Amino acid sequence: MKMVMAIVQPHKLDEVRAALGAMGVAGITVTEVKGYGRQKGHTEMYRGAEYVVDFLPKLKIEVALTDDQCAPAVDAIVAAARTGKIGDGKIFVLDLGQTVRIRTGERDAQAI
Repeated sequence: MKMVMAIVQPHKLDEVRAALGAMGVAGITVTEVKGYGRQKGHTEMYRGAEYVVDFLPKLKIEVALTDDQCAPAVDAIVAAARTGKIGDGKIFVLDLGQTVRIRTGERDAQAI
């Protein structure tokens, strides 16, 4: 089992959710986060004053998947979230040791 963690631009959430839903992913977790990568933030003007925005708003999408769902899900996220511009985000794939559905006690692949 794998945990896919994707950091994407907020306006791409609906497209990513639709792409994952189309391939049969049952559930996702979304968290609002802030951060920066190579872009190192940017400067903005507000009422004549310039200020630096260090941390940019992003969304963290987490999905628990079976091993055979992982590669297609990563491809779907990349296709849905890509704009071709800096700041599109990153995807991290982690090994998932155990999964338990609290309501039924099902474990591992049955709990996903």
